[in-house]
Amino acid sequence: LYEKLRETAFGTHTYAHTTMGFLKDIQDFPNQFEYSWQFWNRYYRPEYTTIVVVGDTNQADALALVRKNFGSWKKGDYVPKIPAEPKQDAPRTAQVDWPAPTQPYLVVAYHGPAYSETAKDKAALDLLATVAFGGNSELYQKLVLRDQTVDFISPNFDNQVDPELFAIFTRIKEAKDVDAVRDQILATFKKYTTELIPAAKLNATRSNLRYSFALQMDSSEAIAGALAPYIALRRSPETINKLYALYDQITPEDIRAAAAKYFQDSQRTIVTLSKKSDQGGGN
Repeated sequence: LYEKLRETAFGTHTYAHTTMGFLKDIQDFPNQFEYSWQFWNRYYRPEYTTIVVVGDTNQADALALVRKNFGSWKKGDYVPKIPAEPKQDAPRTAQVDWPAPTQPYLVVAYHGPAYSETAKDKAALDLLATVAFGGNSELYQKLVLRDQTVDFISPNFDNQVDPELFAIFTRIKEAKDVDAVRDQILATFKKYTTELIPAAKLNATRSNLRYSFALQMDSSEAIAGALAPYIALRRSPETINKLYALYDQITPEDIRAAAAKYFQDSQRTIVTLSKKSDQGGGN
């Protein structure tokens, strides 16, 4: 489902391609062996590498080990040229036909902004993801807890260098409910393009994000895991402080404006996965 979403939503940018690669890529590997070495030679270089050291050590000892083990590693000269994704101009849909019985899966996604520690759009939509689709959201309470028509609702909006997808994944218990669940998710997206989030709810949400992030860093391994994705984006852990300072600046009006900007029908992609005979109505 995730691969089909990427492949459908992106037509130009390399984000269409997952890190692992599509099954067809793996199957074609005997014909791509020489290119795999070219890829390795381009990207497995020190200029694309960051070493994060966490724990009871000191900088001098860490640098000595780095120089000992990596000192002979030569810098490359390849600079990738990543094509920008054109603005999507019409909604897209796709269906994955699963060969065996399965509960239907659904993902609704919109093209969103790239990571930023200064521009408000990404931070505003981060907060909205929790308010609109998190465990305390009205939609989650209705579909998962009260109606019990879906197993889960999970927002996915990763921090990326280039514009990324704001996606909502869910698994529906019965095929007959797919269209109704999809429509309720779409209505939730639409709702926040016009309505303001109450200030108290927004304040509680950003407080929860801040302290949940801090509390997860309870071991050296957890700290390294939390810091590494941000360091990959901006080459410094200081970007985390800047991001959370930006969260504090977001207003209900900022969130509504970002929702109206990005949650447009023309920028939407919907993908379903189900046994072919269980497919519901139109998208």
